[in-house]
Amino acid sequence: MSNEIKIDLHDVNNDSDAIDQALAGALEQARRTRTKCLQIVHGKGSGQLKKRVARFLQSPEVRAVARNVDNDSKNWGRVFVYFRWPER
Repeated sequence: MSNEIKIDLHDVNNDSDAIDQALAGALEQARRTRTKCLQIVHGKGSGQLKKRVARFLQSPEVRAVARNVDNDSKNWGRVFVYFRWPER
């Protein structure tokens, strides 16, 4: 089991499809490897990317496995998603 996956959305911040693919891919990788934490760096910017990440985190597939979502207290351009995976 991997402890953490980090995804930086700075490179895809202007490409809606690429953002969706990056987030879905990170979630799938976390599920496959039963990662404990997914770190999403959305940056500070205008806040649009942060809102998009927040909508993703409210999706049923994320809510079903997310134990907790924490904003980084030292960097508000980053969020941590902690998972609870069902027993196999």
